[in-house]
Amino acid sequence: MQLHVSPSMRSITISSNNGFIDLMKIKVAARHISYRTLFHTILILAFLLPFVFILTALVTLEGVNKCSSFDCLGRRLGPRLLGRVDDSGRLVKDFYKILNQVNTEEIPDGLKLPDSFSELISEMKNNQYDAKTFAFMLRAMMEKFEREIRESKFSELMNKHFAASSIPKGIHCLSLRLTDEYSSNAHARRQLPSPELLPVLSNNSYHHFVLSTDNILAASVVVTSAVQSSVEPEKIVFHIITDKKTYAGMHSWFALNPVSPAIVEVKGVHQFDWLTRENVPVLEAVENHNGIRNYYHGNHIAGANLSDTTPRTFASKLQARSPKYISLLNHLRIYLPELFPNLDKVVFLDDDVVIQSDLSPLWEIDLQGKVNGAVETCKGEDEWVMSKHFRNYFNFSHPLVAKHLDPNECAWAYGMNIFDLCAWRKTNIRETYHSWVKENLKSNLTVWKLGTLPPALIAFKGHVHPIDPSWHMLGLGYQSKTNIENVKKAAVIHYNGQSKPWLQIGFEHLRPFWTKYVNYSNDFVRSCHILEL
Repeated sequence: MQLHVSPSMRSITISSNNGFIDLMKIKVAARHISYRTLFHTILILAFLLPFVFILTALVTLEGVNKCSSFDCLGRRLGPRLLGRVDDSGRLVKDFYKILNQVNTEEIPDGLKLPDSFSELISEMKNNQYDAKTFAFMLRAMMEKFEREIRESKFSELMNKHFAASSIPKGIHCLSLRLTDEYSSNAHARRQLPSPELLPVLSNNSYHHFVLSTDNILAASVVVTSAVQSSVEPEKIVFHIITDKKTYAGMHSWFALNPVSPAIVEVKGVHQFDWLTRENVPVLEAVENHNGIRNYYHGNHIAGANLSDTTPRTFASKLQARSPKYISLLNHLRIYLPELFPNLDKVVFLDDDVVIQSDLSPLWEIDLQGKVNGAVETCKGEDEWVMSKHFRNYFNFSHPLVAKHLDPNECAWAYGMNIFDLCAWRKTNIRETYHSWVKENLKSNLTVWKLGTLPPALIAFKGHVHPIDPSWHMLGLGYQSKTNIENVKKAAVIHYNGQSKPWLQIGFEHLRPFWTKYVNYSNDFVRSCHILEL
């Protein structure tokens, strides 16, 4: 850039460097101008003009990706200096307006939807769709994918329910092989325990555990883990109760695989003289009532309005319809004082637990005259597992429930309980249990849906002594985010829920705590291909 002043001082010319183009020419009037004024004018022009050219050049340059301070300044001020207007704000407002309009209108019939976003873009280019059509297609695609995901989730829950309710091939094989062994092998039929140890079965100086199950492999894990974790295994007595069809196989397993020095007794429900129809009329009705059987064994989708149901609610309803809840084995714990009339205290265990610590201190806990020592499930670190109150189990719109129960009362856990049978025999717990089960049957299962715990919550009301939560950790069968360090510290871990460790749907990171007590070298386990999962 060059600045040229004429000899007569009547004109000033600003030209490009090559001298061919005059960028600005100023003519001065004939009147007298002082050199001071001229100097100030030239100084101002020399200061301002470079900035004008720099800003204009920055705006017109193409391919600028990064925004430095000068770039941003150019982009912001340049268009204004050149008379240009930024329409991005108006475009965004127009787009929001179209989206709101599309959201309130019905999706046009016959709208053909692409299967992917790339196909959508391709169609947009080929067919020159306007913004409203694009918005309609995008909305329709999202709603379609949401429906498919929802349907897929419900299908997954149904498949998981069927998997949890079925018997794995290997476990079924184990029961059949052991039953056959019972009929052909005298050693498998030997008396349990041996005759000289029979007095121990009613000796209250021993630690008596009761386990009610028809799962032989699960029973072996419970017993093995308890014995291996005990400080005094020679003081352990296990009373295993099973059904008639599993009795021979269960007896064979513990006859052929003793857990010395602990003592094991195996009995079938058919071997208890007290368990007659006269003593358990309500539970007999539960097992044989056609409506109840259809509810637990029938079509679990029929009559269900999936459009108004969340997957989590649907999963809870499926779990409540597990056939195990109408099994007598699942209700037997309410008859412990009658089944073991000579015992003072017992620890009742579910078959989906693993014992990791010595449980003998449980017999030293002062229950303060209460019957049931249990872990409360209404408070704890895990807000999902340990957040159970009565409202989670009962239908408080039922007038009988609303009248007698408090929705905010804390629930407690079955699965590992210390029962004072002496105190129990002084109560009417069994009668209360029966009356509420009968009421639920009369109400067509509208009082509660889920199994044996709800009537027990009522029957044991006022008879529960809370014990430290470290004794019993729950949720390993439905909470995949279980804290591993907490699992390692718990005395008893409980795989309550559908994802049992012996099933393929069990959680991989939690299964090793169970499988380490499975004897994979056992001939029956190997022949049934019960391999480490």
